[in-house]
Amino acid sequence: MDTTVEFAVPGPRARRGREQSMTSAVGLNEEAVTAWIADLGIGALAPLTFKRIGNGQSNLTYRVTDTSGSSWVLRRPPLGHLLASAHDVAREYRIITALQGTGVPVPKALALTEDPAVTDAPLMLMSHVDGIVIDSIGVAKGLTPELRRATGLSMPRALASIHGVDLELAGLDDLASRSPFAERQLRRWTGQWEKSKTRDVPAVEELTALLTRSIPQQTETTLVHGDFHLSNVITSKEDGEVVAVVDWELSTLGDPLADVGALLGYWAQADDAVTGPFVASTVDGFPSRDELAEVYFTETGRDPAALGFWHALSLWKLAIIAEGVLRRTMDDPRNTAETGGPSVELIDDIVERARETADAAGLR
Repeated sequence: MDTTVEFAVPGPRARRGREQSMTSAVGLNEEAVTAWIADLGIGALAPLTFKRIGNGQSNLTYRVTDTSGSSWVLRRPPLGHLLASAHDVAREYRIITALQGTGVPVPKALALTEDPAVTDAPLMLMSHVDGIVIDSIGVAKGLTPELRRATGLSMPRALASIHGVDLELAGLDDLASRSPFAERQLRRWTGQWEKSKTRDVPAVEELTALLTRSIPQQTETTLVHGDFHLSNVITSKEDGEVVAVVDWELSTLGDPLADVGALLGYWAQADDAVTGPFVASTVDGFPSRDELAEVYFTETGRDPAALGFWHALSLWKLAIIAEGVLRRTMDDPRNTAETGGPSVELIDDIVERARETADAAGLR
């Protein structure tokens, strides 16, 4: 469960899914964290074991297991130097707590600590949700075509539930600025690019200018997940329905079509000239991007006119996120997930797909 996933180009090493142990519990003081969890009154029986899980390369995620076999999920920021406001585990904890009982499927938020006697960075403990995380093409191929299709079609419905949250009732109306969202996104991620880039990429600057010229009018403000894709949902083994949406660290207030554009940006199809890093959805049975969009707009009644802009922006943003992952793994190799990390060639491919998407949307 993490904000960036499967940035490695598929290679000979088998990928066994999110439940596989990837490293020892790097980044944790196991004795101190065990004492903290044991004192929470959640029934955890020491000694506890900690295993790094997931293909994510942003916040680090661990499965915690006690002597009875009960499990929980623990998250902390990446190791090393972080950009300001990035990887905010305490903010993520607030959001998941606020969403309890709203109809949005999320894990149960159990505890947060920033106690320096326990940890050098904020730690969030959540319930473990049983289900499937399609974080590799191998996991996708292990499902039936019918379950792949049902899973895909459930995602825009889950997204609609997020965008239907009553912000005031949930206590999230002050989560972020209500200023125009596209401008905020362009400003924020341009800044992230400047701080984390490993080289000059003129095509990124050209895309930034094109998107800035093409900003659509924003007509509403909703909760926005900010990183909604197959690897950030847990789905039912029986019917493919989303049973939990995870990785809320990029969540904010903004234009709901930003999330729809992101879903399409992450959703590769077998006939794409450039598939990017997220290849699971190319397996037979998954619905097309057009079908995903149709389900969302049928469910919500929203106007799809600006979707092309948000689709292109999502790919531009994905390239910047990947560059940030590349920078973090270069700075501290302990942040590298088992499947590796993004390459320069992969990032350039994402940028090219963003340019093609902008052209197809008629952005000038």
